Amino acid sequence: MKEEDRIRRWLKENRARGARLLQLLVRENSTRGNESSAQAIIIEKCRQLGLTLDIWEIDRNELTGHPAFCCDRSSFAGSPNFVAVLKGVGGGRSIILNGHIDVVPVGDVSSWERDPFSGWIESGKLYGRGATDMKGGTVALLMALESIVAAGVKLKGDLIFQSVIEEESGGAGTLAAVLRGYKADGALIPEPTNMKLFPKQQGSMWFRITVPGKAAHGGTRYEGVNAIEKAQLVIQRLLQLEKVRNAKITDSLYENIPIPIPINVGKIQSGEWPSSVPDKAIIEGRMGVAPEETIFGAQEEMENCLRELNEQDEWFSSHPLGLEWFGGRWQPGSLEPDHPLMQELSKSFKQVTGKEPVIEASPWGTDGGILSSVGNTPVVVFGPGITEVAHDANEHIYLDDLFTSSEIIALTILAWCGCED
Repeated sequence: MKEEDRIRRWLKENRARGARLLQLLVRENSTRGNESSAQAIIIEKCRQLGLTLDIWEIDRNELTGHPAFCCDRSSFAGSPNFVAVLKGVGGGRSIILNGHIDVVPVGDVSSWERDPFSGWIESGKLYGRGATDMKGGTVALLMALESIVAAGVKLKGDLIFQSVIEEESGGAGTLAAVLRGYKADGALIPEPTNMKLFPKQQGSMWFRITVPGKAAHGGTRYEGVNAIEKAQLVIQRLLQLEKVRNAKITDSLYENIPIPIPINVGKIQSGEWPSSVPDKAIIEGRMGVAPEETIFGAQEEMENCLRELNEQDEWFSSHPLGLEWFGGRWQPGSLEPDHPLMQELSKSFKQVTGKEPVIEASPWGTDGGILSSVGNTPVVVFGPGITEVAHDANEHIYLDDLFTSSEIIALTILAWCGCED
């Protein structure tokens, strides 16, 4: 029996095993600072498969000062980063399989129909925080990896599996792995793409704009300058900037995405008393970065935009806006749609599904930007999760998509790394 046939047969016979593994992972709350118990499950799985393990806690001092590092976490103690290697026999291309173990908070628990960490299975869907983003993708990687080991296939190129922390907060885990020396000829990240192929990834960063005002009594509000009203001017200008930036995007991979690189205002804080004119407003948000531009180039555009507003507005000319870049930052990434890794993945996709894959650009950032820009590793993002329910209440994944993607990934690994006869 051919290697491909043995792998596909194993995957079909072990679907229940994959579902159970995902249940175990979803039942572990691996929000920021709580990653260790879920990592322990993955570490033990890789130990059983006989892989070479590398488990370590990130030293913040080793990352501080690197241009791709942006994280407000003071310590990573108790949150292990993990890499496992299946060493090839030589003569083939290497591949990184990168997944993140951290999940976002559950939000309002009353919005969930069941316990957010239940791992409940119903009508072919598995529910729970992280099911889609992206423990389902990680299980797809592990199933593909185990099928190769179980089938007795000897890969020529090295297979490097990564389960990292801090993706949701800027990518410190993947950056630490790159700086530790983990690079490859190609990489695959199974984020929730609705089974689409993303060769290009939007970058993003968080911003904070301080809008000054002048306090006064609400009864004589004309004596003051209302910071909330002035913040409206700032938001209008940000929306104009968004239009200008998106008008430059002509890449056909974005044709089905209404706003390729959004500027999102996510938080506004102002005022302390209903009868007072607020003297300060703080706007916080997220700025998208196009795959082919740099973080610093995008920052400069916003800085110029606010500088112009300072010059044009009489109040701001003497009380200028403040701009701060803080919190999360995700590097953009871009890969040619005809890159050999894309070709192999597309071929495997068609072999398994009988259809041509849908190829688009990612509407959000991933750790792929760090792998490509810092690690010089070509990256494709492809996974079984559902984009629309990531970070939402009642997050879930279609198990059939998980199993299908694991088969596609396994065949891609086989073709990319090569195997010994």
